[in-house]
Amino acid sequence: MKQYEAVLKAMQQNGGYATLGQLYQSVPKITDCKWKTKTPFASIRRIVQTHDEFFKVRPGLWALAAEKEKVMRLFSGEKAPENEKEYTHSFFQGLLVEIGNLKGFETLVPPQDKNKPFAHLKLGEFTTAPEFYAFTYDIVLRQAQTVDVIWFNQRHYPNSFFEVEHSTDIHRSLLKFVEFQDFRVNCYIVADNQRRAEFDSKLALTAFTPIKSLVKF
Repeated sequence: MKQYEAVLKAMQQNGGYATLGQLYQSVPKITDCKWKTKTPFASIRRIVQTHDEFFKVRPGLWALAAEKEKVMRLFSGEKAPENEKEYTHSFFQGLLVEIGNLKGFETLVPPQDKNKPFAHLKLGEFTTAPEFYAFTYDIVLRQAQTVDVIWFNQRHYPNSFFEVEHSTDIHRSLLKFVEFQDFRVNCYIVADNQRRAEFDSKLALTAFTPIKSLVKF
């Protein structure tokens, strides 16, 4: 079996569509295909990007061209215009969860977000941390529990915090991150590049000096 056929088969098994994270996990398990490369993930990305058998639904989500009508109907039915912002927000939360999983971290989203949609499933079906780990004082934990995505390391301490800013106020997320200044943790604002200037101006405020080196866009 050729490599692109293995990707086809994996996508068919998933219902005609798959996130890159799902493909990274399922394609190598197809035993009829041999991946004689040290970078199979890069090969999978190249295949879906260059073969006409696949099309991009949205960033990180690909589908079979032969199933395009069905897949687009499936995903267009999932998001009505009034909750487009919420859908986009949860989709990027899901991508961050998948990246964390692939890097070997335990991943978590806030309890109220677990039932939100991602790749026509629920965010909670992708997270891997069995619970929120109480790594410090309650006053700090209350803030941490509201962060959009957390990656925990093997010792159950946070490695990275992510706030997805589709349309919400970056200032509020930076205030959350101030609470984590005493930890060796990565903090990220995830947003459209058009908001980079807004991010830079907010982070330049004196109030955020303690976290200036911790937060990345």
